[in-house]
Amino acid sequence: MQSSLDLSHYLKSIGDGLVHLDLAVDGINCAGCMAKIERNLSKIPDVTCARVNLTDRRLALEWKAGAIDPSLFVDRLAELGYKAYPFEQASTETRETERASSLLRRLGVAAFAAMNVMMLSVPVWSGTVGDMLPEQRDFFHWLSALIVLPAAAYSAQPFFSSALMALRARGVNMDVPISIGITLALAMSLFETATHAEHAYFDAAIMLIAFLLAGRYLDQNMRRKTRAFAGNLAALKAETATKFVDDGEIVTVPVAAIRPGDIVLLRPGERVAVDGNVISGRSEIDQSLITGETLPKTVVVGSPVYAGTLVRTGVLRVRVSAASEATLLSEISRLLENAQQSRSRYLRLAERASRLYAPLVHAAALLTMIGWLIAGASLHDSVVTAIAVLIITCPCALGLAVPAAQTVASGALFGSGVLLNSGDAIERIAAVDHVIFDKTGTLTLPELDVTNAAAIPLDIFALAGRVALSSRHPVAAAVARAAKATSPLAGFEEEPGQGVHGVLDGLEIRLGRPSYCGAEEAANAILSRDPEASVVAFHHGSSCHVFAVRQRLRADAAAVISELQRQGIGVEIVSGDREPAVRAAAESLGIWEWRAEVTPVDKIARIDELARRGFKVLMVGDGLNDAPALAAAHASISPISAVHMSQSVADAVFLGEQLAPIQTAIVISRKALLLMRQNLWLAVMYNALAVPIAVAGLATPLIAAAAMSGSSLLVILNALRARSGVKGLA
Repeated sequence: MQSSLDLSHYLKSIGDGLVHLDLAVDGINCAGCMAKIERNLSKIPDVTCARVNLTDRRLALEWKAGAIDPSLFVDRLAELGYKAYPFEQASTETRETERASSLLRRLGVAAFAAMNVMMLSVPVWSGTVGDMLPEQRDFFHWLSALIVLPAAAYSAQPFFSSALMALRARGVNMDVPISIGITLALAMSLFETATHAEHAYFDAAIMLIAFLLAGRYLDQNMRRKTRAFAGNLAALKAETATKFVDDGEIVTVPVAAIRPGDIVLLRPGERVAVDGNVISGRSEIDQSLITGETLPKTVVVGSPVYAGTLVRTGVLRVRVSAASEATLLSEISRLLENAQQSRSRYLRLAERASRLYAPLVHAAALLTMIGWLIAGASLHDSVVTAIAVLIITCPCALGLAVPAAQTVASGALFGSGVLLNSGDAIERIAAVDHVIFDKTGTLTLPELDVTNAAAIPLDIFALAGRVALSSRHPVAAAVARAAKATSPLAGFEEEPGQGVHGVLDGLEIRLGRPSYCGAEEAANAILSRDPEASVVAFHHGSSCHVFAVRQRLRADAAAVISELQRQGIGVEIVSGDREPAVRAAAESLGIWEWRAEVTPVDKIARIDELARRGFKVLMVGDGLNDAPALAAAHASISPISAVHMSQSVADAVFLGEQLAPIQTAIVISRKALLLMRQNLWLAVMYNALAVPIAVAGLATPLIAAAAMSGSSLLVILNALRARSGVKGLA
């Protein structure tokens, strides 16, 4: 049946005659699903791009405008066994939350049933003909069936549904052999119970379901944690702008109605809705979310302004150069999305394994059954042996090999002040050999600090702090914070772009620009010694003092940089901050490679350049301008003080004022990667030993389930055994 869904409202023109559409796709569980979708949709004529973001199950499509009805993609996905909807962040997040809750409920039911059935199975396992009557054994088997069958029908529904969709699309996935194994084990158990056989396999089936649900829930939960919310960028976008029309009148219009060449009015407290250049006025613009620079930037005639920034003081007239989807803020959003989607290519290794797993398991089970039939075994015994092969080859140990080590390492990282956002963060952080630091808020502390506090008399400092409370300027806020001021002085007013003034006890008091306070000479003397500092002057009667304010480097920054370099890890600074500030920070930290005043595009270009040269780059940043680079890098870390967008796309977040957690994260991740490899080898060795035993008919489905569970337990115990070693590295 063809789709009648009208998707035209969701199409975006991206230039060059192309349109873009985002679809949310249900049923994507692994890299194999991702590759299957991309491969099939890319074959459609005029489709230029089909990319799946496995983290949020988003399909990004681009094609020649007018060439394809977008409902075709929904129909094609339905043929492949997937349901698709227009991607809307809020509804997608709601569906993901419901999916996680459903998995957790099913896991609870399966685990509860498994515990009860195990209590019934133990007497059967340990009983003999002499101390357990056949009637008692049959009763235990029927009671197990009464518990397991409804529990399995409910708990295993995600695997059954996924397998059914794959079969309808004439394909297979990892859930097909799992579903066959569960179904055959339950059917054979019913048959064995009805024929008064000694063994049934209800416990094996429900334990298998519980293990698989646990792995899937952990995977789902990790993906939800790594998801970046587009609403964070949307919140920075102004919906309207004040536009000049004929005769100097102003009207408020939607941003979509603004065109290049229009003139807009910007007033204090407003968020800029467009990119443009100032044609009249003077103001201070907070560009921290765009450039990463903490201090407001003074803009005058000819200065550029960008959407998403905040007007602090003064009134501006701006000639628009770009609006709506053409602004720098929108470009950052697109860069971020593209970087996240390109990162999903890392999952190609998992895709190869998923392609091979299902057909190999089916072939092994089928050949086992045929081989035993040819050897003269009964159909019953041949089917039981095939079931044992299906169960014993369940990928639980392989599935737990990485998560088990991740859990151990995550605990050690948490104890060291590092919180992981991404499911595969540990593997990627372990591989890094080059670190790019942003400067502002990363190598430095996010808050400004008064560096010459000791040179200011305490009474003057306290008074200046109270005056500073009347200003919204970040430098004034730093003075107030350093002075621990809590009560502002009455009667003081802020003069936009200059400072605060008032009268106290008959004496005029000013706090602001050196020129406003008559302290240019003292300010220049401070700036000559410390070009990275910002200065604010305080005039009180006949006396005048100058406060030097700057961001301090994190206390252990030099030691951490030195240790990284000692380990052979390259270090550089790539920052949107001013050149003098970046140069000073680099020189004090012993970093010889640095770049200043770079754009988000420049940061990604630098990461791509290093990647082409074979480096695995760790990006450390905190600003909105860092978000695309954080997503594009091989791995990424943000401080807890970072803007929410940067935190949401980073692989990890570190706490506190120290930089040491970054070094710790690399060390622990490398140790954890060794644990993962050990666990993978254990899982592979288990299959190499167990599968031949099952094929030889030496393992019943019950033994197969016990072996499968035992291999999973072995992997977990190996990870737990290394807990102290991992923590020791922190």
